[in-house]
Amino acid sequence: MGSVRVMAVSRLLQLHVLKANLLKAKAEGSSKTLIFVRAGGRTCFRRNVCSSPSRGQSSMSAWVIDQYGTNEVLRYIDEIPIPTVSSVSEVMIKVHAASLNPLDISMRGGYGAKLLKLRRNPMCVMDNTEFPLILGRDVSGVVVDCGSEVTHFAPGDEVWAAVPPWKQGSFAEFVTLTENEVSHKPKLLSHTEAASIPYVASTSLSALVNAGGLCRDSSSNKRVLITGGSGGVGTFSIQLLKAWGAHVTVTCSQNAEGLVRGLGADEVVDYTAGDPADHLEVMEKFDVILDNVGEDTEEWAMGLLKPWSGAKYVTLVTPLLHNTDSMGLLDGTFHAGFNLQTKAIQNILSRGVFYRWGFYAPDGPGLDEIRDLVDAGKILPVVEAQFPFSQVPQAFQKLEQGHARGKTVVRVADDDDDDDIQAEKLVQNIRTESPESEQEVQETAKQN
Repeated sequence: MGSVRVMAVSRLLQLHVLKANLLKAKAEGSSKTLIFVRAGGRTCFRRNVCSSPSRGQSSMSAWVIDQYGTNEVLRYIDEIPIPTVSSVSEVMIKVHAASLNPLDISMRGGYGAKLLKLRRNPMCVMDNTEFPLILGRDVSGVVVDCGSEVTHFAPGDEVWAAVPPWKQGSFAEFVTLTENEVSHKPKLLSHTEAASIPYVASTSLSALVNAGGLCRDSSSNKRVLITGGSGGVGTFSIQLLKAWGAHVTVTCSQNAEGLVRGLGADEVVDYTAGDPADHLEVMEKFDVILDNVGEDTEEWAMGLLKPWSGAKYVTLVTPLLHNTDSMGLLDGTFHAGFNLQTKAIQNILSRGVFYRWGFYAPDGPGLDEIRDLVDAGKILPVVEAQFPFSQVPQAFQKLEQGHARGKTVVRVADDDDDDDIQAEKLVQNIRTESPESEQEVQETAKQN
């Protein structure tokens, strides 16, 4: 009789009621509040509970490396200890999706190992305490635990974040971050879509805002050149700059022109059709150049900036980590700093333009702004390929092929495949664990 009433009520609920109850449940933070979700094309009842690993589960699955090298060093393990909330400001997240960045390939090979090891633990710089190392810099998932002083998140919240390179990554079932590194996920995106954005968003914001001096209120009609515009940072930066009102020129190959124009690029230069500098030199000068390519780009790009007007060249391809790896921490840092200062002084004296390096920086509040732009339809996820969690090595191989057209995403938790089974189990739990649940359902239906 009880199950009949549950099914009857479920058929009466409309989609807007489901969304309203979900938002209400999250706002109240109650683990007993009933919410309604779609599963397998029909409505079912589910408790707003979190799959916290604290109840008897002490290990998790992850892809790790135990040494630096090529793709062969990637190893699947299902008994690595689960990360715990060890400080009052930390948030523990169940990973639903993660994505790859070129940095993951570089880190797999040992790029930045010395400086990142120092950042992880200054007291253990001489040993191999970074292993086993989990890669993965993007995460979209659900909060399962919070430190006592966390105020912006609660268990059950859907969130996204960029995982700093000095922390264990997101190719795992769970990850722990600080509150200021996390943001609530855009409502309009699935976890797979959301996982394609955080790291490139945080990197772009750091480069364009901190180094480039741009922001929402100062970008209108600014001329910006993006080299290597079809990759993750490029496709995101195009959309962000257009949302801010800038004029955007992009260099990419001919077969990526449709993609970048579709994202809003005003002008596109095909670098395979000749020297891009020849095409760019006939255009109006630029206020900011964001360089995602490196190599010899700065040799011809500096002359494309507006002279003596505060224009800025920002490169994301810097020698800092390469120098510390090859020369050691002290010598490498000194040489990198000297290189930066020399080029900065030369360019400000000769052309009146600024030469700067851009770096990733954790920015939860910045992701809040990006979330609003996503939900407003001004920024779209650009996912080129998806892989299940069992095929992380294949995802690396895909990215290593180069010529990216957006992001490669890994689905860590394939929840959609077993929603029906989970829903039935949860309905059974509702009936057996909480006799008043059916009355709650009826009262909820009446209120709506």
